[in-house]
Amino acid sequence: MKTHMSPQKKATVVSSSAATLLVVIKLVIGIASGSVAVLASAIDSLLDTAVSLFNFFAIKKSEEDPDMEYQYGKGKIQAIASVIEGTVITVSGIYIIYVALKKLNEGTVTTLLTPSIFAMLFSIVITYLLVRYLLKIAKETNSLVIRADALHYKTDLWSNAAVLVALGLVTLTGLDSIDAIFGLGIGIYIIYSAYEIIVEGIEILLDKSLDGEIVAKIGEILSSHPEVTSYHWLKTRTDGTTNFVEFHMVLRPNMLLLEAHRIADEVEDKMMSLDKKKRWVITPHFDPYDDEDINVAMLYGKPLVESDKEN
Repeated sequence: MKTHMSPQKKATVVSSSAATLLVVIKLVIGIASGSVAVLASAIDSLLDTAVSLFNFFAIKKSEEDPDMEYQYGKGKIQAIASVIEGTVITVSGIYIIYVALKKLNEGTVTTLLTPSIFAMLFSIVITYLLVRYLLKIAKETNSLVIRADALHYKTDLWSNAAVLVALGLVTLTGLDSIDAIFGLGIGIYIIYSAYEIIVEGIEILLDKSLDGEIVAKIGEILSSHPEVTSYHWLKTRTDGTTNFVEFHMVLRPNMLLLEAHRIADEVEDKMMSLDKKKRWVITPHFDPYDDEDINVAMLYGKPLVESDKEN
């Protein structure tokens, strides 16, 4: 019996396979040549392999349907994975900086420059093709993990190019310090690139609201419906896979529940069309009048003043 593999999981398999191939090539050349830049790139590829394998299992768990224990699903696993991935990238960047500074201090000589150059050229071609593929899957699925993976390999592409330039300059000038200086720059760039991945994952874990443009469109959908008097307490969040929306909408006090349900279906359909790549969980609350002030007072323990009670 054949099991279906989602595009996200397939992408992690492809990326981990490509990273493994690059690890073997760059690690052998890096150790043999003594090039900090090549060795740094090999270590980065080794971490890429580990992260991509972790991402595979994270996506697998996040795609599981909600159950009685996890009633909102496990989509936030992707955010956890992106934070871990960003942290791993940061650690690798720190290690690369350490190795580069050590080489500057000790003045180690770089050898096997020609094989190193060919290894990095091959690495650039493979990484470029992988980035194109991951960006395509990220665009199709809107997956946070694949987007983070694409960003990660994109930084690898630039770092590989920097390594190639460093090796070329060492060949032309004979100055081995250039290799260490470029390795230092690559380490700093890797740490910088990890920041965005970590922040995005943390924002999801902290239930940051949806993009301001989408929130504005949701408000416009509610405001423009002819039978919705007003709305309040609009709250949004995402787990990276599913968008969650809650709101109170004020309807006519004497409206039948059947009519209210129809109106809710109409606004929900319009909201879900804003991003068809993600699942939506929309929870409307029907109010016969605007009770926002009362709800705020109950939530924050703020006593009502006489003017509030009269309203």
